[in-house]
Amino acid sequence: MFWRMAGLSTASPVETILDKENFTLEELLDEDEIIQECKALNGRLISFLRERVQIEQLVRYIVEKAPEDAEKTRTFKFPFIACEIFTCEVDIILKALVEDEELMDMLFSFLEPERSHSTLLAGYFSKVVICLLLRKTVPLMTYIQAHRDIIKKLVDLIGITSIMEVLIRLIGADEHLYSNYTDVMQWLEETDVLEMIVDKFSSSDSPEVHANAAEALCAITRYAPPGMMSKISSPSFVGRLFHHALEDSRPQSVLINSLSICISLLDPKRLTSGAYYTYNRQMILGSRITVNAETLDGMLKSLGDLLKLLDISTEDHVLLTTYGELHPPLGKHRLKIIEFISVLVTVSSEAAEKELIRLGAVKRIVELFFEYPYNNFLHHHVEQIVVSCLESKNSLFVEHILKDCNLVSKFLEAEKNFALATVSDKPTVPAEGKLPPRIGNIGHITRIANKLVQLANDDNDIKLHLQENSEWVDWHTNVLQKRNAVENVFQWACGRPTALQDRTRDSDDEDYQDRDYDVTELANNLSQAFRYGIYSHDEIDEPHGSLERDDEDTYFDDESAEVVISSLRLGNDQERLVQQFMLAFSDNYFYSLPFFRSRFHQMNLKG
Repeated sequence: MFWRMAGLSTASPVETILDKENFTLEELLDEDEIIQECKALNGRLISFLRERVQIEQLVRYIVEKAPEDAEKTRTFKFPFIACEIFTCEVDIILKALVEDEELMDMLFSFLEPERSHSTLLAGYFSKVVICLLLRKTVPLMTYIQAHRDIIKKLVDLIGITSIMEVLIRLIGADEHLYSNYTDVMQWLEETDVLEMIVDKFSSSDSPEVHANAAEALCAITRYAPPGMMSKISSPSFVGRLFHHALEDSRPQSVLINSLSICISLLDPKRLTSGAYYTYNRQMILGSRITVNAETLDGMLKSLGDLLKLLDISTEDHVLLTTYGELHPPLGKHRLKIIEFISVLVTVSSEAAEKELIRLGAVKRIVELFFEYPYNNFLHHHVEQIVVSCLESKNSLFVEHILKDCNLVSKFLEAEKNFALATVSDKPTVPAEGKLPPRIGNIGHITRIANKLVQLANDDNDIKLHLQENSEWVDWHTNVLQKRNAVENVFQWACGRPTALQDRTRDSDDEDYQDRDYDVTELANNLSQAFRYGIYSHDEIDEPHGSLERDDEDTYFDDESAEVVISSLRLGNDQERLVQQFMLAFSDNYFYSLPFFRSRFHQMNLKG
């Protein structure tokens, strides 16, 4: 227990219970200090808890659901305390559990299909198993290797997030295990666990199952050992994945999560938490990635069937929005396809670029950019696709985006007609009885246009294409350059912080000294402060009712005075105003300070 000092310590409630002749496990579990005593390695308590009878009862609290008429302590507190006792990582208790096969059978009986798998108990089970996996790796893996049906049971319950976490730790998301326990982990590569996980896309209709299966496979693509990685990136596995994704009878969650796995195979460093997980990191436009050629070929075989899903002509679904109607809405599945294409174009593969040109994938995606002018997720991916195409070393790809996709003309047309079109054959229609709102992709058009100008400095093909378009030249001169000037935050005097990617200063002092101050207003404010006695001084009569301040509040040292003067960026007029300001108070408070007095002498204001 904490705070044990000679002469000051008091008896712990746990010790009081242990002093009884006949006490029960439940009495200890009901005592709030039991976890603290376990962590403090209370010898009497550990000796009691390590007994097989007690460990068996602790395991039962974790894996068996409480009766409906049970008290709250049995339903909630005892399972929690039992889990915490195991995760205190007391070696003698963990050893007593993991070395007793009957107790391990009882622990993993939680995975049996006929059991009630409540989220609460699943969390406790997961914490205990992960603790054993980290602290008793060899005996636990030896037990699981002798009971390989545990892997299948874990996969069957992958829809429970806690169970998914156990599976991820087990099959490759913990680099520590594979580097230090190669022998006991090697057998996992010989199992068909990856196939069992991917087949959940076919055997289950639950979105939670699909999402967790994708999360597990994405984790494997990032951390798995070479043997497991070669299996998941093989053309046969990728083909199996696309087969499930493109089945007509399957829910859209299968397609969305299957593509998440493909994206992770192309770019393993990509984050995978949340529906739009790519926005959790700063996008680096134009960055190139490399990928296994066989993996890429397996994806390209199904690319044509995937792009057919971008067709919106056959859907009748209508979604009402604040700006009008979407019929149909773009949908998460199409957005995920476009995200997949945005990663695919960053792959350094001539074969992928050739296939994208042949299928017209980029052209169709650019059309969607203008058909859905308020979907910023879509605009983000389209910008990444366009920039990746423009930065490609393949001149055919650059020519395709400029000429075949007619990119510049589409931008100029959108700039001229910046209000939402009322054409009924478009998927985005403004609300009746209201003025059509301004389209929402002008900002992305501006960013892409600036990128075009930047790339034209080094690419003669892009430069020539822009110069031949007289309308572009006029728009660039009269609209784009002026817009860039207005949006240049360094020219603003309102104190708005700059974007991280635009910040060039390394010192806070430079940014601080680069601000403008109204010196007249500063002098007036200080004048009011002295008039009402905020800064008290012996030579100033303090009016009745003025604020009472402590000496610490009114102290103004040389360092503070230096900040006042040196932080001002002064012109000629401002210098004159400061002189007047200093003269106004030179006979009073400020002149009594050594720093200001020295400045007065420097400026020849005082003899």
